[in-house]
Amino acid sequence: LTAEQGKPLPEAKGEIAYGASFIEWFAEEARRAYGETIPAHQTDKRLLVLKQPIGVVAAITPWNFPNAMITRKAGPALAAGCAMVLKPASQTPFSAIALAVLAERAGLPAGLFSVVTGPAGEIGAEMTANPIVRKLTFTGSTEVGAKLYAQCAPTIKKLGLELGGNAPFIVFDDADLDAAVDGALIAKYRNNGQTCVCANRIYVQSGVYDAFAKKLADKVAGLKTGNGFEEGVTFGPLIDEAALRKVEEHVSDALAKGAKVVLGGRRHPLGGTFYEPTILTDVTPDMAVAREETFGPVAPLFRFETEAEAVAQANDTEFGLASYFYSRDLARVWRVSEALDYGMVGVNTGLISTAEAPFGGVKMSGIGREGSRHGLDEFMEMKYVCVGGISPEDGA
Repeated sequence: LTAEQGKPLPEAKGEIAYGASFIEWFAEEARRAYGETIPAHQTDKRLLVLKQPIGVVAAITPWNFPNAMITRKAGPALAAGCAMVLKPASQTPFSAIALAVLAERAGLPAGLFSVVTGPAGEIGAEMTANPIVRKLTFTGSTEVGAKLYAQCAPTIKKLGLELGGNAPFIVFDDADLDAAVDGALIAKYRNNGQTCVCANRIYVQSGVYDAFAKKLADKVAGLKTGNGFEEGVTFGPLIDEAALRKVEEHVSDALAKGAKVVLGGRRHPLGGTFYEPTILTDVTPDMAVAREETFGPVAPLFRFETEAEAVAQANDTEFGLASYFYSRDLARVWRVSEALDYGMVGVNTGLISTAEAPFGGVKMSGIGREGSRHGLDEFMEMKYVCVGGISPEDGA
């Protein structure tokens, strides 16, 4: 995984454990695919609801978590009784093939989990048009997700779309600043900023803005960039040249509009697709980093004055996947958690993903949920059964 995708070895090991957790969770959850009995409207009838596998599932997965994004889909699909055909990202096919080999070794029957590599357009067109496929599950950009959504319409497939994010990370002046800095390190810089739940916009209340910026810069400056197989490396390379160019464009745009570089701000001396972990201050809403997902190691710090202002700026986006905030005020915790227009909210933590909880977004960030007991239902259909003619026994 490190050789293929670039993340440091400790992170790669963490992803393998995270990926395995979905297999374990859904293997257990399969035993709890409960139906229902419903009180009948007539005495001679019995009403039941059965849950049955939806059928063949097509999956398209991204390169940033080439193991876990597969198991988060395959785990519930197989637990529900569905077969899966998987198209992995072209940048990371070997992680997917390795999973297929391991599934075969574990005794999974042939044909239940198939991996198809090749031209994304051709494979995607077949997956969306083929009537045998009853569900499409996709993790990737909103732009591609919208195209797949449209392509699935003629065959009325069930859809699971986990799309783009623009996650806010809010630090209120009553927060534990050291804890907030540690949370920002995880939420912003995990996988070198290449996750859909990365903190893309960091809002810091004026009273603690300078202190937070300094503490964050001091922490990040001590982290090492390099070969992911080397000891002590935190930051690996970006996935490709296009990703590097996007990071450069966002930083250049911010600087041209008045932002200041506290740390980094340029390509790393190591060359290739390495970019220095970066912190920007005096960032404003008119900059590209406020509107677009950077997908790189850039932490833009926005200043705010009031709670209402922070919530309004956080919600001022078409996306609604993950959000984070730090506060020790219990009333504020409830107010802000309920006011943030996102599918997931991390309170006083920068790491929210787990097999036990529903993962997914609102607005342009997608449809459906992955993980948790709800993730199993995504791969099942409900069937209502009405049994009549249950009359009292003669003479009773």
